[in-house]
Amino acid sequence: MLKMVPDPPHTLHSLEDTLIQAAEYAVCALAISQQAMLMQPKSPAAVLMMATTHELESLRSLLESALIQAQTPNELRIQH
Repeated sequence: MLKMVPDPPHTLHSLEDTLIQAAEYAVCALAISQQAMLMQPKSPAAVLMMATTHELESLRSLLESALIQAQTPNELRIQH
C-alpha cells in the first residue's frame, strides 16, 4: 500500500548548521522588511512593518548568541 504523505527528508544538520541557517533566514527577512519600509513609509501597515523589523532584529541577535554558545566548549561556559 502506498503512503499518502511521504516521510520528511532525513537531514542530519548539526545544531550549529541549523542556527547559522536560521540566522541567514532572519537576515533575509530583515532586509525584506526594511525594504518594505523604504517603499511604503506612509502606509497604514508601516507600524506593522516597523514592529516586524524590530522583532527580526531581536531574533537575529538571539540566534547569534545561541550560535556563540553552541560553538563555545563546555569547559569554557559560565555555570549559573
